[in-house]
Amino acid sequence: MTVILFALPAFFILIALELFWDWKKRTGHYRVNDAVTSLSAGVLSRVVAIGHQLIPFTAYVIAYEYIALFELSNAWWVWVVAFVAYDFFYYWNHRMGHEMSILWAAHVVHHSSEDYNLTTALRQTSGALFSWVFYLPLAVAGFSPEMIITVGALNLVYQFWVHTQHIDTLGWMEKVFVTPSNHRVHHAQNRVYIDKNYGGVFILWDRLFGTFIPELSNEKPVFGIRGALKSFNPLMANIQVYSRLARDSYYTSRWSDKFKVWFGRTGWRPADVAERFPEEKLPLNVFEKYDPKLSDSVKKYCVFQHAVMLAITVFLLLNVSVLSASQLLVLSATVIMCSIQIGTVLSGSKFALALEGPRLLVFPLMWFASGLGDVAIVFGALSAVSLTLLVCVIRKGYIRRTYTAADRRSNTSQVTTEL
Repeated sequence: MTVILFALPAFFILIALELFWDWKKRTGHYRVNDAVTSLSAGVLSRVVAIGHQLIPFTAYVIAYEYIALFELSNAWWVWVVAFVAYDFFYYWNHRMGHEMSILWAAHVVHHSSEDYNLTTALRQTSGALFSWVFYLPLAVAGFSPEMIITVGALNLVYQFWVHTQHIDTLGWMEKVFVTPSNHRVHHAQNRVYIDKNYGGVFILWDRLFGTFIPELSNEKPVFGIRGALKSFNPLMANIQVYSRLARDSYYTSRWSDKFKVWFGRTGWRPADVAERFPEEKLPLNVFEKYDPKLSDSVKKYCVFQHAVMLAITVFLLLNVSVLSASQLLVLSATVIMCSIQIGTVLSGSKFALALEGPRLLVFPLMWFASGLGDVAIVFGALSAVSLTLLVCVIRKGYIRRTYTAADRRSNTSQVTTEL
């Protein structure tokens, strides 16, 4: 996590530069709602990881300490081998994440964005509980836990820059490394591109195992998933496929199918539940991005709330070892609730917007009660600013509605008079 934290400033600088370039070129690769949701999903994954990261780490440590065949040194060549080997097992982890339903249920979060930009790289799952299994062979081979955590983080950092549409093909690099062009293929929902280009750093594995395809000049990638999320709530992005699998497993009549729903090929459904709960997937030529219409004031409010949430998250991650259990709980709840609220507001929910007032009043009290002291004062001040912005958003909305109604009555009266 330390490597990721150090990389975060560079991530946001690059996002800002791409956003500026996108605005200058008017390419439309960024939307506030989708970008904020991607960032919120990334924040949520980091906070949730605090709770469950010890389980896979402990399993790896046990395997390393008790069944490792070798005791590898920290020589530079061992680090290089570890980096390459990690990417090999990442390929199979990633590939199975697309080919087995229960693994896809976790990984689908990363593919749920219907835009493709640098924020998409940060749209990560909060429910990847089984990925660590794929890396146990590295423990048996004798690679230390610290080494694997580090090369794994470097692998993830590399993947950030390939999530862009502003870089074309890169010549010889396309044959060896994952690049923006061949990774755009991976995020496309076009039939020809599905289940292709799984590599993290090296595209060599895809070439070796028959899953590579270049970006085709006559087939522009359409980003997103066939079973569209139609929500900007990061919680919904995390539970979307799990809920479908649970429903199908519950309602299917055959016991073997109840099991196969979870561990079968992605997309497979028992005939009886497919008939009872049909899922329509429209052809790509009529595909439209999910994009509820919101006022600029609501979007600006959500961006500000996201910035506040990011500040709280950074404080939480930097101080996780010194915060008390109650403080960890309160701050984690703040981040989780805020990410859900922002996403639900961006999805057009007036009820979620109405809940913002109580949230902004209750959470500062919780921060003070948990003993956060000066930090609670700073975050409390941000909540006061947020409340002011919220009042302005609601007031502007009310004035706009009142003006529209009054204007409509005036026009009606004028037409009546003329008649």
